[in-house]
Formats: sequence, C-alpha cells, structure tokens
Amino acid sequence: MTDTVDDVDLPYDDEATSQQEKIEALRERLDVLEGQNEEMRDKLLDANAENNKYQQKLERLTHENKKLKQSPLFVATVQEVNDEGVIIKQHGNNQEALTEVTEEMKSELEPDARVAVNNSLSIVKRLDKETDVRARVMQVDHSPDVTYADIGGLESQMQEVRETVEMPLDRPEMFQQVGIDPPSGVLLHGPPGTGKTMLAKAVANQTDATFIKMAGSELVHKFIGEGAKLVRDLFEVARENEPAVLFIDEIDAIASKRTDSKTSGDAEVQRTMMQLLSEMDGFEERGEIRIIAATNRFDMLDPAILRPGRFDRLIEVPKPDEAGREIIFQIHTRNMNVADDVNFVELAEMADDASGADIKAVCTEAGMFAIRDDRTEIYMDDFVAAWEKISAETDDDSVSRAFA
Repeated sequence: MTDTVDDVDLPYDDEATSQQEKIEALRERLDVLEGQNEEMRDKLLDANAENNKYQQKLERLTHENKKLKQSPLFVATVQEVNDEGVIIKQHGNNQEALTEVTEEMKSELEPDARVAVNNSLSIVKRLDKETDVRARVMQVDHSPDVTYADIGGLESQMQEVRETVEMPLDRPEMFQQVGIDPPSGVLLHGPPGTGKTMLAKAVANQTDATFIKMAGSELVHKFIGEGAKLVRDLFEVARENEPAVLFIDEIDAIASKRTDSKTSGDAEVQRTMMQLLSEMDGFEERGEIRIIAATNRFDMLDPAILRPGRFDRLIEVPKPDEAGREIIFQIHTRNMNVADDVNFVELAEMADDASGADIKAVCTEAGMFAIRDDRTEIYMDDFVAAWEKISAETDDDSVSRAFA
C-alpha cells in the first residue's frame, strides 16, 4: 500500500491523454480503490468479531482457572445461633466449630440450615434445602377434574373424608372451640375399583391446599436408605407448602406386616415404613398436613400404622349396593346419548356385585357396541351385552388366577 499520492501510479500517459480522459481514468481507479476499501473494512469487522469471541473464551477460562485455584467448600449444618457466633457441624466428619459471621449473615441463619464453609470453617454462603427432585415432581399443580358429584353410592364415606381432611383446613376454629385435635389422617380400604382414588382426587379438587400424590411402590428402592430419604423429602415438601394434603396410594407396598425375614429387600421396606411412622407422629410437629392413604389389602397392613394418632379414621369403601349402582350408572351416562328404553334400575339389578370401575367399563363398552353398529344412540341391549362381556372377562380372570 502506498503512503502518499505521489507514489500512486497514474492510470494514463500524462502527455498523450486529454483532460477528460484523465478524469475518466481517475474515476475508474477511484471505484476500484473504494471496492478494495470496503473489502478491507469487512475483513476488519470479521477480525474484530473473531477477536471478541476469543476474548470471551479467554475470560471464561480465566474465571474457571480462578475457581479451580480456590479452596474447596464443604457442607455443614447450623447447630445453634448465639451472641458469640454460629455453631456448625461439618458433614462427613461431624466436626463442630464456633465461627463468627456478619450480622446480615446471622439474620439469614437458623438451626438445621445448610451452609457452605471453607477450610477455616468460615461460612461462605447459605445453601438451599436439599430435597429429592422426585419428591417435588409428585406435587399436583393442577387440580383433578373429579368432583364429589362424580362419585356415587359413597355418601357416608365422603362425609367422613371431608370431616377429616377439609374441615380442619377450612374451619380449624370449630375444633378449638370443641377442644379436640383434628383427625390427622384417613385410611381408605376396600376392593379394587370402588372409588378410593376418586375420593382423593375429589379432595384435591375441592380444597385449596397443596396436593401431593405418590404410590407406595414408588418408595420401594434397591439402595439402602433411599426409600426413607424420599419419605423425609416428601414430608419436607409438604411442610414447605402448608396447608397440604399427602395422598399415599397402595400403602400396603411399604406398610405390610413385619416379619422375621432377613433379606435385604424386606429390611429396606421396613426401614422405609419406620421412617413413615416417624414422620406421621414423631417428635416434630406435623403442622397443617393431612394424610390420605388407600389400599386394597387391609389385611396385610402392619398394626403399628393402624393405631390412632397415625390414621384416626379407617374408612371401608365397599362395592356399591343396588341404589349406589343406579347412581353410578347415571353418573357415567350423563354425557352419553342413551335411548329412552334404557332403565337404570334394571341395569343396577343386573350388574350384581359390580364395582364402580366395572360399571364405568360397562358404559364404555355399550358405547363401543353402538359405534360398531354405526349408531349414535345407545340402547338397553347394548348395556346388557356389555355387562355380559365384562362379567365373562372377570370370571375368566378369576378362574385363571385360581389355577395359576
């Protein structure tokens, strides 16, 4: 690149070219130089962008290098906060120490808080509470669409559940005036398909409390102590979101009668149950947490979990009687296009010993018969054929289990 105008080679012969031709030649040369200038400017912009990218990478690596050179932090638990400072216990070696903190930091700490400490056991920062993410995802954010109007033939059971769960949350002053503690929990037991889970869903729909649902089988793990830790975390999540309703389905999976079995699997299940018993009536106040549990195998439950103080209400949810079956048929067919010849009284008499789940299956199957015949209306014959099919499948299943 030339430094002065005098060094630039002219694009014409100075003596033989006219003035106009000189101007045209210079304009052409100017256009070429401007094009080259734009090209160099673009390259400069690209180089600056590349430089910025490497500069950011250098800053990130410098920051990571600085962090790696720092002393490692350790987890500790606050034991006591007093005028002299904070007494902490370091995890792993259970070493206790008294450390000084600022007044601002002291105001954020209380016993059992988790903190990060350095090599000199000085508190660096407070840590969030440690709860298993599996416990948090069991929290029901959206209320189920099941209401008490969707449950038929269980009026007395619904009344007891509402007295145990809803009333202490909505009207606690009533219990204070009477002078009694509200029931702490309710256990629903009965055959499969009788509406135990639906009752819990209706409670979740009706109350404004946080609803946490889990199955007993989800608490059974192969690693020692994992099930017990998940139980602790579930109750911790419930305490953080009071008032709360904790629903434990299939509780017989972790609360079956204790035996003399020495297998590690049975021992782990018993450890999980002991943690559940401890959380239900341990030294720590449970607070505004109500427990609903459900099981199909009441005979398998350990007596320890059935005593008053843990489950104050043991509610049997039996198969519906004839009047209940009629109501359930009406509930499940209220959005169906049924013909005028459908007689719910006769259907209730016909479906002897059917559960609520069986009746729902009959209604669905009757609708499928209508669709199969390319009809939009469901006749009485469809319900009869559906019941014959469902009852035959139930009988075949019973026979196969008997010979298994």
